[in-house]
Amino acid sequence: MIEELLPSVAAAAATAGDLPDADLHPEELALVRRMVPSRRQEFATGRHCARQALGLLGVPPGPIARTEGGAPRWPDGTVGSMTHCAGYRAAAVARRRDLLALGIDAEPHAALPGDVRQAITLGSERVALADLAAAHPRIHWDRLLFSAKESVYKAWHPLTGRWLDFTDAVLAFDPVHNTFTARLLVTPCTPAERRFPLEFSGRWAVRAGLALTAVAIPAPTAGGGARPVTGDANRPDEQSGR
Repeated sequence: MIEELLPSVAAAAATAGDLPDADLHPEELALVRRMVPSRRQEFATGRHCARQALGLLGVPPGPIARTEGGAPRWPDGTVGSMTHCAGYRAAAVARRRDLLALGIDAEPHAALPGDVRQAITLGSERVALADLAAAHPRIHWDRLLFSAKESVYKAWHPLTGRWLDFTDAVLAFDPVHNTFTARLLVTPCTPAERRFPLEFSGRWAVRAGLALTAVAIPAPTAGGGARPVTGDANRPDEQSGR
């Protein structure tokens, strides 16, 4: 399902649950030594999906270690993102020449607890969510907002190494085209941060009991502009570190 939200230059693999036969590379075994069995299987399944997606790009299978911040360390020349929730595991990857970064997230399609909703939203977002809920009551917009902010963070953090709080971005949804925009409410503090956009765009879908979101940041062209990222506009975790 997540592949439907991605541009054509990206590849993805997903499964509905953990895979008992998912293997880990020796370099990855040290990362799971202290994990309980269920978390270890989840981790292995995520790596399995990641290697499948990388294979679609022609990248040979290999270990996917971790950065100091706990995010997946993708093979040279590639970018990617992973997500997991009850009943769904997925990974998405692309060549760095095509995308600067990717962020994907999947969540159970259910309303957020009230205290969580209050903590992750700004006042203007709560007003917008109420309007969306009135017009489209079958969609849990607060859960989609949570997921979209996770996807934004997963795309932003590998580029800058900077933490984003949930209230450091303001989200706006387009319920007709299944898209969203995220405007970051942060001041760039380093040269690296100044090179990257403070407004991201993404896609969302609600399907099979899941709320799904994805963000893809195009790589710049030789002339300095953004490389076009094509995809079907009608197509509807570890990495977050949260």
